[in-house]
Amino acid sequence: MLCALGAAVCFGTATVLQAVAARAASGGDGAGAGPGGQTALLLRAVRQWRYLAGLALDGLGFVFQIAALRSLPLYAVGAALASSLAVTAVVAARLLRTRLSGTEWGAVGVVCAGLAMLGLASGAEGDERAPGALGYTMLAVAAAILLLGLGAGRWTGPGRSAALGLGAGFGFGVVEVSVRLIDSVTPAALFTNPATYALLVGGGAAFLLLTSALQRGSVTAATAGMVIGETIGPAAVGVVWLGDRTREGLAWLAVLGFCVAVAGALALARFGEAPPENPGQPDPTG
Repeated sequence: MLCALGAAVCFGTATVLQAVAARAASGGDGAGAGPGGQTALLLRAVRQWRYLAGLALDGLGFVFQIAALRSLPLYAVGAALASSLAVTAVVAARLLRTRLSGTEWGAVGVVCAGLAMLGLASGAEGDERAPGALGYTMLAVAAAILLLGLGAGRWTGPGRSAALGLGAGFGFGVVEVSVRLIDSVTPAALFTNPATYALLVGGGAAFLLLTSALQRGSVTAATAGMVIGETIGPAAVGVVWLGDRTREGLAWLAVLGFCVAVAGALALARFGEAPPENPGQPDPTG
């Protein structure tokens, strides 16, 4: 569980840095992607040190995530990763001088309580052999998410942010499941395993969609969609196909902890993006 929490800290801090960079890449107002669409926006963002620092933290978080996925059920890891929003809220309050209401501080506490319940109830990683078609299914889902990301710049309407966030969440969910489907890291096994390509395509598509969602639209809707996509889907796959279970007699506590942690994360959804700087005030991140 410590690895899952370490991943949440890395991802939560990276979100603040990447959100500031995404705003700056779009001209500071988040009004549009600019010339070249979403891919060009991503290329402009990666030229900024904050985005690169965020990517470095994402990389470290991914290492922690892999370690967690090799020892914990998917439902526990997914809920822990969703708790990165609590980290983002605290970091934003510290670095960007964002004021958290009493309700939001309460939501941070709710997330912690939910994770504590999950820590007590979680069993070991499931040991059932995954169906052979599951890897190809993940690859197909990842390809569909990538197509969604490439066409995201043409989308309009109030549902755009929620759709982009949900797509990003599904992409991160594909990564979680794919890690569990990779049994061997030898070159021959990796290159012939469809889960390897699902991991790469799903992760890349998720980042593309997340960058677009951070750049404009409703932050709350986008982040709420992402939390739902990256928790519920992988948890269901883990229980139904990969044999994830709880400690004997504590299934109710695991379900309660999962729901509490995700609900707390959803209450903090506005921290999926750092708030825009107040006019006339210096950038606290330097």
